[in-house]
Amino acid sequence: QVQLVESGGGLVQAGGSLRLSCAASGSIFSINTMGWYRQAPGKQRELVAAIPSLGSTIYADSVKGRFTISRDNAKNTVYLQMNSLKPEDTAVYYCHADVVTYTNYRVVYWGQGTQVTVSS
Repeated sequence: QVQLVESGGGLVQAGGSLRLSCAASGSIFSINTMGWYRQAPGKQRELVAAIPSLGSTIYADSVKGRFTISRDNAKNTVYLQMNSLKPEDTAVYYCHADVVTYTNYRVVYWGQGTQVTVSS
């Protein structure tokens, strides 16, 4: 079993910054892609940013130049630095990890979600 624990959400004024963290623990042999999705009320969940174990990061057009995703493989942790936040960034942010377990299963896990609210 694998758990993803998120932290760092909260309330911030427009133009401010927040840093989200997501730590994966459990039966982890390796992690392929890690990423962040978000879901605003009444909208579908959308990809915000993703970072593979090898290769280039991916960002939604709406966050390019403002958000930065990074990961610490030794800690099985992914981060999302969010700068110049806008009210439209308000959503529940979910961590995502594509995990290979010690039993050689490849499973996608999700965090419980963390609320980000940006006031105008």
